[in-house]
Amino acid sequence: MSQVSPHSAVRITLPSRYGPLDALRREVSADAPIALLVPGYTASKEDFVDLLDPIAAGGFEPIAINLPGQYETEGPADPALYLPPSLGAMVAEIAGKLAADGRPVLLLGHSYGGLVARAATLADAPIRGLTLLSTGPHELPDGPRRQMLTMAEQVLASHGMPALVKLRELLDEQNELWQRNPANLKAFFHARFRQTNEANLVGMAQGLREEPDLVDALARKLESTAIPCLVACGANDDAWPVPTQRDMAKRLDADFAVIPNAVHSPTTENPTALAALLVATWRSWLNP
Repeated sequence: MSQVSPHSAVRITLPSRYGPLDALRREVSADAPIALLVPGYTASKEDFVDLLDPIAAGGFEPIAINLPGQYETEGPADPALYLPPSLGAMVAEIAGKLAADGRPVLLLGHSYGGLVARAATLADAPIRGLTLLSTGPHELPDGPRRQMLTMAEQVLASHGMPALVKLRELLDEQNELWQRNPANLKAFFHARFRQTNEANLVGMAQGLREEPDLVDALARKLESTAIPCLVACGANDDAWPVPTQRDMAKRLDADFAVIPNAVHSPTTENPTALAALLVATWRSWLNP
């Protein structure tokens, strides 16, 4: 399975304070609960394509969005507008519009999108459940992913986007796991990165370096609003360590689950197990 898998969702645009957002929507019924799916850094709506039909089959209407500045979506020129508080306020507004007809909205954020989903919840998004997928309580910890982030920032600042694209493609070709991807998927990844807004890369990198620990504030919000929460990650997550995410779930009084045979992107590495977990959990929230 991959980001370019066949699916039956249709492409739509959603209005936002930063302009129209490209999205994928798999309609179910006029009264089906909505699952709003938010991608992470250097990602896009396509990260969720393997989940769209299984989620719809479970009775939930998935809407996978691009964040501003991501693949095929324009974005503002100010890097500060890509920090979690700004994007979270935007996502809260989108959730409000989707919930206006009374349909329950469930919010899921993956990786950096999890920091955005947290910010949206703190900004009073009218949601009936929050899923934090492969994300952490604070800034990205030291490790290979943060080191790559630092390297990319230095190249971008010194030599611009063309040099960063060349570096990214060179490193990909030296990666054994990358070489296992089919040619069409590798082409998609490269095209997506080339079409990412430079301000998006700068702003989100700052967010990944500087995001504070807001878990206690989120815990208070979830408790006061009775919003249930699920924290989930791949069994071998190499961004925020699994014990860190487990501890975050405990602090939030949230459910915690580990997706087998997955690293940092269970949406593509084991979508079958992830979809089953999401549908079962979300049903329990709406039908206790």
